[in-house]
Order: sequence, then C-alpha cells, then structure tokens
Amino acid sequence: MFIGVSAANALKGEWVKKMNKPIIFAMANPVPEIFPEDAMQNGAYIYGSGRSDFQNQINNSLVFPGIFRGIKEHQLKDIPIEMHIRVAEGLAKAVGDKLSENFILPDSLNLDISKLISE
Repeated sequence: MFIGVSAANALKGEWVKKMNKPIIFAMANPVPEIFPEDAMQNGAYIYGSGRSDFQNQINNSLVFPGIFRGIKEHQLKDIPIEMHIRVAEGLAKAVGDKLSENFILPDSLNLDISKLISE
C-alpha cells in the first residue's frame, strides 16, 4: 500500500510494478504522486486520490458534516475512538454491496452520509 501525502509525481510506475496487488492513495493536490492511468497500467489494484475528477475520491468532506452532527446530537465534548469506528462503519454501510476496485468510498455529495456517520 502507498499512502502519499507528499509531492507531485513522487511515485514512479516501475515502483508500482514491484508491489504485490498495490493499493495506491495518491493524495498530493492538485498533481498527485502518480496519476491513475499510470498507476493502473503498472498494476495498481485500487487507486484513490484527493481529486474529485478521479475515481475513489478521498476527502475529509465525506465525514465532517456527520462528525459534527454526531457531536451535537450526542452532546460530546471530544471525539472518542468509538466515534472514529462508527465513522468507518458508516462509510462502509454507504458503500454496501457496491464495493469494487472503482468504488471504495461513497460520493462526497451523498446526502445520506451525514446521517449514517452521526448514528
């Protein structure tokens, strides 16, 4: 697995080839560590990035409305580890049986996410 939070073009396709069933989260913006076409052509199994124009966008906008809603509804003073787990479970529930290499997270504009996360 590669989780990039660094700089544009930091991951080379030949490095991806050496990985076993690679999962690439190229988070640098606006230019990711590796573009999806290059990652997939070199054997990436799953690709996600912070960009909304690529598949599997990973963005904190997915969870913040639901976290804030949960804090307010449950009158919390901090965010306990159990809430982190509920957030992950809410995202998994939103994906459901649609899970695939090209769909690992729901769309950030999905209006049901906030409710699922805050439960």
